[in-house]
Amino acid sequence: MKRSQIKRRPLADTVLATLEPEAKEYREKDDNYGLHFRVKPNGSKSWQLRYKKPDGKWSWIGLGGYPDTSGSLARKKADQLRADAANGENPIVAKRTREVEALEAANSTFEALAREWHTNKRQNWTDGTSTRVIGSLQKHVFPKFGKRPFSDITPMEWLEFLRSLEKTGIVEQTSRIRAICREVYDLALVSGRIQYNPLESLHKHLTTRRATNYSHVSQDELPALLRAIGSYPHAEDVRLGLFLLSRLAVRPSELRAARWEEFDLDKALWTIPAERMKRRREHTVPLPKQAIEALQNLHQLTGYQPLLFPGRSDKTAPRSNTVFIMALRRLGYEGRQTGHGFRHIASTILNEHGYNADHIEAQLSHVKDGVAGVYNKAQYIEQRRVMMQWYADHLDNLQRGNVVEFKRA
Repeated sequence: MKRSQIKRRPLADTVLATLEPEAKEYREKDDNYGLHFRVKPNGSKSWQLRYKKPDGKWSWIGLGGYPDTSGSLARKKADQLRADAANGENPIVAKRTREVEALEAANSTFEALAREWHTNKRQNWTDGTSTRVIGSLQKHVFPKFGKRPFSDITPMEWLEFLRSLEKTGIVEQTSRIRAICREVYDLALVSGRIQYNPLESLHKHLTTRRATNYSHVSQDELPALLRAIGSYPHAEDVRLGLFLLSRLAVRPSELRAARWEEFDLDKALWTIPAERMKRRREHTVPLPKQAIEALQNLHQLTGYQPLLFPGRSDKTAPRSNTVFIMALRRLGYEGRQTGHGFRHIASTILNEHGYNADHIEAQLSHVKDGVAGVYNKAQYIEQRRVMMQWYADHLDNLQRGNVVEFKRA
């Protein structure tokens, strides 16, 4: 639309959107009180207000670009600035003051505080942990409290919110969300932005349930579980994944996000990079013969992808973090066995059969803090290689029902 075609003011939204640029910059009045719509030769558009300064001289003040600043918003801003001038204030100073206040208000929301906390913490987390934490906040907490000033949210509001989550059946996840939000508020507390943490002691008034993350069958039930895994009828890659979890005693997240480049099957070693480990330390896993055979079979299925377990829709991302737990449910082991539980089974059996506790802890990547925990990444590799080959053979015997009891001296 050409400016000569404008018939009425204030300028209609269709006029603002279609007004054409000219060879030179021009301004069109929106009203008779100084509000103008500026159009540059390159087509960019913005709002300006012409006002009289305290010294009596006329000047311009920008109100924002179009379309981010709509006609109605520009008129509202212009009214506010005219009121500032009428009260003897400098409109530019008043405008900057409001912008600072708006920025402070935005930075005082729970979401802003939570993202600040997450940024500080994620450098010590794996990518998986970082994604899960921010994902929980985005899904459950931000829709309720994200835009609220964090200092205004009361303990009762938090209690009612957390109880509402529990009623949906996600009791354990609610407990983790409460712990996350409490840590978020701890940041505000230690930085002097609040005087007390509204989530402190709320756990006393919420449902508690025994954690099932590490559930595992008894040793008497283990042979039947191993046979069930061996005959898993659904996805072959998931069956092989369950097999590897049972033989290697690694964390499910470590296996699920594993990449083929981490494996050296000739040397029978799997090196998990530090950024994927819980404690941010590289971990080397010796591979028994059974694991190598399983990996070779898995390579025929997914070896053309970087990941051992690529996602179904997005091949660049690993399978869902529920893939192994859902498979165990299908086998009838819901609440009785988890992927993480295989680590407890391995620890129990290896300890009961007299293997060195340091070798077992190294295999589980349980590293002590301080100097004692700073060991060579290859320490105990040969001892662990022998230990884990015995363990794989032992599980094979259990699965076949041919167990020879043996305890090390």
